[in-house]
Amino acid sequence: MQIIHDLNALPELPNGSAVSIGNFDGVHIAHQRLLSHIVQAARTMRAAAIAVTFEPHPARVLAPQRAPKALTTLVQKAKRIEEQGIDILVVLKFTQELSRLSPAAFVHEIVAERLRARALCVGSNFRFGHRQAGDAETLAKLSRTDGFSLEVLPTVQVRGQTVSSSRIRQLLAAGQVYMAGRLLGRPFSNSGRITSGLGIGRRETAPTLNLAPIEEQLPGPGVYVSRTILGGAIYPSVTNVGRKPTFGEHPITVETHLLNFQGEVRMEEMEIEYLHRLRGEIKFPNPAALKVQIQKDVRRARQLFRLLDHFRIKEPSRLPC
Repeated sequence: MQIIHDLNALPELPNGSAVSIGNFDGVHIAHQRLLSHIVQAARTMRAAAIAVTFEPHPARVLAPQRAPKALTTLVQKAKRIEEQGIDILVVLKFTQELSRLSPAAFVHEIVAERLRARALCVGSNFRFGHRQAGDAETLAKLSRTDGFSLEVLPTVQVRGQTVSSSRIRQLLAAGQVYMAGRLLGRPFSNSGRITSGLGIGRRETAPTLNLAPIEEQLPGPGVYVSRTILGGAIYPSVTNVGRKPTFGEHPITVETHLLNFQGEVRMEEMEIEYLHRLRGEIKFPNPAALKVQIQKDVRRARQLFRLLDHFRIKEPSRLPC
């Protein structure tokens, strides 16, 4: 997949393109459905399949105080979009100038002229243009003017939950990582650099790997059954997201304890997939009491992994509740 940050760098599009536009934060199952439709349409027309996204998130420019935490970094988002078969990812820099384009100008100048769209596919809640004045009805009118077909896909439901990035954030904030994974189509994860901690775990409770602070969304405070990915190898793990209240107040951290690992970790980065919440964060009377609880957490985590292995379930987000 080719990633374009400047419309002037677009390759020639002799057969035009099939396009989808959105923030695609998390690239959840509704996004995947949109992208799949675009790829199918592009292959039929022998055109390019193009996804258009924005960086930074428009809310960070227009209302930074209300801007949501991202579910994925741009690198993660691009990887997930590429997995859907998209040929070109256009990353438009979101600016005040771009935000002031009218719906008609956005469609005519970018979608029709620059991307040479022959087909456009969006979700039913898609909004665009100055003050988000454009909607699906607006697009239908503009598609006739600019000569491309339009498909508006309905919302996707999973067990009564509407699939959206905002709903996934709500689930994560509540610690409901299993349901968030169902809406994403995969376990939610955080990734980044491994950093040195305070050494409390190694001295007092259990050795952990610490994730350097990140700007993206975290699950709510608590202890999670997880998988930790190091250099392509996957390790069962137990991960704590919280402030270490037993040891005083600390900035929120993400620490993971590998269940089947001995030796020293030499990798510089890791990814943590959250499978199931074991409990909330608790302030214990002393480190010894915390250590006893951690041992219980580890035993429960091992039980879940034995269950996964028994049923040969590769995607924990698809486990029955």
